Amino acid sequence: MAPSDARPVLIAGGGIGGLAAALGLAQKGIRSVLLEKAAVLGEIGAGIQLGPNAFHAFDYLGVGEAARSMAVYIDQLRLMDALTAEEITHIDLREAFRARFGNPYAVVHRGDLHGVFLRACQAHELIELRVSSEVVGYEQDGASVTARLANGERITGRLLIGADGLWSNIRKQVTADGPPRVSGHTTYRSVIPTEQMPKDLRWNAATLWAGPKCHIVHYPLSGWKVFNLVVTYHNDAPEPVAGKPVSEDEVMKGFTHVHARAREIIRHGKNWKLWVLCDRDPTERWIDGRVALLGDAAHPMLQYFAQGACQAMEDAVCLSHMLSQHEDYATALENYRAQRFPRTARVQLQSRAIGEHIYHPAGEHARLRNAIMRAKTSEDYYGHLAWLYGGTGLAG
Repeated sequence: MAPSDARPVLIAGGGIGGLAAALGLAQKGIRSVLLEKAAVLGEIGAGIQLGPNAFHAFDYLGVGEAARSMAVYIDQLRLMDALTAEEITHIDLREAFRARFGNPYAVVHRGDLHGVFLRACQAHELIELRVSSEVVGYEQDGASVTARLANGERITGRLLIGADGLWSNIRKQVTADGPPRVSGHTTYRSVIPTEQMPKDLRWNAATLWAGPKCHIVHYPLSGWKVFNLVVTYHNDAPEPVAGKPVSEDEVMKGFTHVHARAREIIRHGKNWKLWVLCDRDPTERWIDGRVALLGDAAHPMLQYFAQGACQAMEDAVCLSHMLSQHEDYATALENYRAQRFPRTARVQLQSRAIGEHIYHPAGEHARLRNAIMRAKTSEDYYGHLAWLYGGTGLAG
């Protein structure tokens, strides 16, 4: 797409995916207007994990140094049996891992990462950021696309990118496939000051305690000032809920059957909030004329592969690359979809499978998991993950 076209690309949604898209386009000389429904650009939530593919994207988008400066670099992915409190296996993330994939594995506070992208966008003359600007729908005539805002305003551009998340208004029009799929799994999040984390569990690792129909994840954040704590169990929650405050008693309900050492971790959490996990079946319908979906609007996934933000950033890399390579927007958007769909669909489906076969099995299923996973070396795991962590958003 020729950067000489003066009309901006419109981006619905000011999360990590939307900001990354604006930044990617700006790197290619393409102007954008980002439209965020909230009154302030910010990000809720706590920690997220960043595979090497996230760092590939940071570098492409020009924020590699800033992102690296506030990440915590962990030494292991550690898998514990929540019933016995014994280690099942771990994957070493140090020198051999970095040599294999060309970048590290890290954890970061979601708000810190959002801030890196926000500051980069605010500093770029080709990016206009607008708040209190919810896009509720669009119209197009072949020559342009017009976003309709909740306040009645209309804004016209050459393309519209729907980066407006799980409940995307843009997706409703592009794909019209109804509400997201409710998984029945509920996640509870807390952040613990490091001094309150049991000393013998202050590991420099992303640690997963896997139990029957439940799991616990913890890792250090924000320069080791706090530990991120995320616990999940199957409670057959019937409808989506996001960010609702809950009591410790409600959280503990799903963990009465696990080892006391695992339960003790949960007792250190405060100010718990819950999210009912949702995703969607993969669909190839990401494009409608001059409109394209990105991130959770295109391919919402369960958390079990820790790839939601990473895949949104890869989308931004691929989209900006295709728009810079092709004069014709239709070719650019189709190439973006064709490049990204197989990879994101694989992550969506494998995220479900990981939840079922690694995070939550019981009985013989869990014993089989332990036997299979204990038999593998870190090098074996590197081989299994090469398709994912070796990617940049531009290839495979």
